[in-house]
Amino acid sequence: MNIRATIQKIFSQEDLNFLLTNRIPRQSATHFIGWFSQIRVPWIRDLSIYVWKLFTELDLSEAKKDKFDSLHDCFIRELRPGARPVDNDPKILTSPCDAIVGACGQVVNGQVFQAKGFPYTLSDLFGHETDTSQWQDGEYVTLRLTSSMYHRFHAPYDGSMLRVNYISGDTWNVNPVALKRIEKLFCKNERALLSLEIGEQRYPIALVPVAAILVASIRLHGIDTQFRSGWTGEKNFNCNVQFKKGEELGWFQHGSTIIVFAPKGFTLADNISPGQHIKMGQALMAMPLLTEHSSLHTPFSSTHSDGNLLS
Repeated sequence: MNIRATIQKIFSQEDLNFLLTNRIPRQSATHFIGWFSQIRVPWIRDLSIYVWKLFTELDLSEAKKDKFDSLHDCFIRELRPGARPVDNDPKILTSPCDAIVGACGQVVNGQVFQAKGFPYTLSDLFGHETDTSQWQDGEYVTLRLTSSMYHRFHAPYDGSMLRVNYISGDTWNVNPVALKRIEKLFCKNERALLSLEIGEQRYPIALVPVAAILVASIRLHGIDTQFRSGWTGEKNFNCNVQFKKGEELGWFQHGSTIIVFAPKGFTLADNISPGQHIKMGQALMAMPLLTEHSSLHTPFSSTHSDGNLLS
């Protein structure tokens, strides 16, 4: 048995996995990795990437660069042009990221699931000041990025980002072991609510990037702010960031989770089910079938009126 197989066997033991990835000073570990990963010393970079490969199935063959300045540079790597073909079918909402599909399905009475038997409410996730009625009977998909995956996320359709709400919190691990043990985990962790409008019908779509241990920093194009652990600056941003399907919206500093919410009328693509692997640009949901009586959906709303207007 090689070293990687031995390590993976050890971490497959749920009690030990939970202990080693959660029962440690999570915030301190996250801050340390944030600092350490950006050290630009060749031997530290090479050793760090080597150790990383022992724990994961890290594949750098699609990376745009052959050499990286630091471990952090490898984390946020870009891909070669054409590495992620985007489904341009106008009836398809595409995945914003590479991921493993987690809990997914219909929003019922404002409630969804992080794992079997572990529900949470949209108000707990979005913040109680946000009107969540537009998601009633809609669809949601949980997309989990492992640490070795491509960490940038992209627009699922043509449209615009109108608002960003940052919500501070903890940095619990978001792997399946933790999701089965920590109630309302996504609602406890640091996260951002990205309010999008897509297509001519201006359907409201919500993307919720959730941070995790070692992952408490999110960068977004069009907003000159790095949302990071302990952020004490502006929490709510009005903006008008235009994008085309497949264009990059931002990136995690490591790996974590993005939860996608769509209103009533959207349906999950045929291949979307828990445990399924998906690539950025592949079909995630089907758009509603329009009729002559169809009307525009109400844009995403919040009772907040503060925030910086960006363009």
